[in-house]
Amino acid sequence: MADLCHGVVKLENAFCAAVFSVLTERNAGTVMGWQGMFSKAGVRHLGAFAIVVAALSACDRNRGPDESLAAFSAEEIFKRGEFELETSRRSAASLRYFQEVERLYPFTEWARRALIMQAYAHHRAREYDESRAAAQRFLDLYPNDEDAPYAAYLLALSFYDQVDEVGRDQGLTFQALQHLRRLIEQYPDSDYARSAILKFELAFDHLAAKEMEIGRFYLRRGNFNAAINRFRVVVEDFQTSTHTPEALHRLVEAYVSLGLRDEAQTAGAILGFNFEANPFYADSFRLLTGQGLEPEARGESWLRTIYRQAVRGDWI
Repeated sequence: MADLCHGVVKLENAFCAAVFSVLTERNAGTVMGWQGMFSKAGVRHLGAFAIVVAALSACDRNRGPDESLAAFSAEEIFKRGEFELETSRRSAASLRYFQEVERLYPFTEWARRALIMQAYAHHRAREYDESRAAAQRFLDLYPNDEDAPYAAYLLALSFYDQVDEVGRDQGLTFQALQHLRRLIEQYPDSDYARSAILKFELAFDHLAAKEMEIGRFYLRRGNFNAAINRFRVVVEDFQTSTHTPEALHRLVEAYVSLGLRDEAQTAGAILGFNFEANPFYADSFRLLTGQGLEPEARGESWLRTIYRQAVRGDWI
């Protein structure tokens, strides 16, 4: 029975590789194989597959996920992994084959390809720690490979794709920014650099949003000094984010509430100089003029330094 099952397994693997080749026939990068599945030849193949499946049902009790793949070539095992990845909803079904390629045929071209596919399969399954480990191992082993930019991209995504709600801990956002920046700097001409730049800007904005959320919380509760500290971070460290106009307006509100007229006017002046058409400037202008003040740079606070930078074009 064991010999029969082994023969059926070899037939199954050979057939799956054939089906995968049909499914993934490519013409100018476009998947074209599905039509072939419904040709007369494709129907005959499907009929043969039904027989294989029936035979395998009798063998499943005698073979498990640890069945040796040593009798197959690296290409055969790799293609079976690709087939499982294309057709199965569970990435774990494909991972076994990619891992076996690396174990049975180390330091080969197929092992290299299998490693990057492990990183992708883990990421698709939202197994971010495992995806990160595989991507990092690829970069350590093949830093100059043509797939190195993709490995760096998967590594950054393993952090970025966990950045969702503003209220969550921002450690993941910092890690995402760090790895996205590294990808942009090391592989500026790669296909993934543009996507990394866009994601970097979104993650950067995400950090500013967190500071704004906390600052508004303090402002609503009358804790003006704590609110100012948060809005200052946005103005100084995240000045290119979309939250800068509101941060300046909230500074005007906080300083007016504290009676710090010079700081309030200077914040309004920076807001007007850079964002005159923004609705937050109109709000600040009304607030200042209602207090008999004007949006103009006064005093020698940290905001006056920002104003000088803005006038020189060194800020934003």
